[in-house]
Parts: sequence; C-alpha cells; structure tokens
Amino acid sequence: MSSYLLAGLVILLANVMPAFAPPTWSILVYFVFREHMNPALLVLIGVTCATLGRGGLALAFRKISPMLPRGYVANLERLGSRVNTDSRSARGLLLLFFVSPITSAQLFEAAGIIKQVALKPLLFVFALGRILSYSFYVSGARALSSTSLGALISREMTSPQAIALQVTFIVGLVALGNVKWKAQT
Repeated sequence: MSSYLLAGLVILLANVMPAFAPPTWSILVYFVFREHMNPALLVLIGVTCATLGRGGLALAFRKISPMLPRGYVANLERLGSRVNTDSRSARGLLLLFFVSPITSAQLFEAAGIIKQVALKPLLFVFALGRILSYSFYVSGARALSSTSLGALISREMTSPQAIALQVTFIVGLVALGNVKWKAQT
C-alpha cells in the first residue's frame, strides 16, 4: 500500500473517532519522520482526510443524538438557535472552527448534535485553518526530522498530558450540554 494512501486512511480513521485518537498533526509528523514524503502532498491529503473524517463524525452524532439525554440535546439546541440568530455568535463559531484547539472532535460532536448548525461552513473554515496549521507542523517536522528534537516530539505524541487534554475536552463537551442556555427571542 502506498505511504500516501496509508497516511490518508489513518488520518480519516483518526478524525472519525470521537475521542482518544492522535491529533492529525502528529500523524503527519510521524509520516514525515518515517517515510520522508512530499510535504505539500502530505498536507493536502491531511486536510482532505481530516475534513472528511470530522464531517463523518458530525453526521454520526446527528444520527445518535436521539439516543442522548433529551435535556442535554435541548440545551445544545438552544445554544444552536442563539448562534443562528446572532451574527456575532455565528462569526465566533466559524472563527472557533478555524483556529480550534489541537483536538476538534468534541466541537464536531456538538455541531452534529445541534441540527440547526450548518456543517458545510464549519468544515470549510476547518479545512482552511488546517491548511495553515498542518503546513506549519509538516514543514517544522521536515526541518527537525534529522535532529534529536524530532525524537523528543515523537515520544511526546502519546504522553499522559496529551491523554489528559482529550479527557478535559470530553468533560467540556458534557459541560456545554448541561448549561441551561436561554432560548434566543
């Protein structure tokens, strides 16, 4: 199997996972270190597969939202109605998806639950933001691949701190759905 195809498949699967998947940038860095791939093509594959994966994750949460607690979904739906009626909130949401934190799974899970939030604009700004961030990581990894700092970065990808960050974002998603958002009038 081609290294590019393998990279794309790994990135797609990691971005469909709701939690505990390695961040895409770390997968890209891994392939730069191990396979010495074309950086521009690798970034393009990374952005495409990450965007498709996050879209799939959001759609999966749209399907399972009826199985979630009604109060939780209702709270998120009220938040969604605020975003849809307030242009500042809508712009803020797009900005959040553009510069989202290292992990974006929980953002897309929430967007999937909030049915009135359009996914296409979120996926578009997510892809734009990832073009910038993945380019930064891949070019940096390419420069560091022959140094001992590269080995240090490789070890830190699965650190307890990275796992703790994932748990923190999951707790944040649960907390977001438990806030009693007021309906926008």
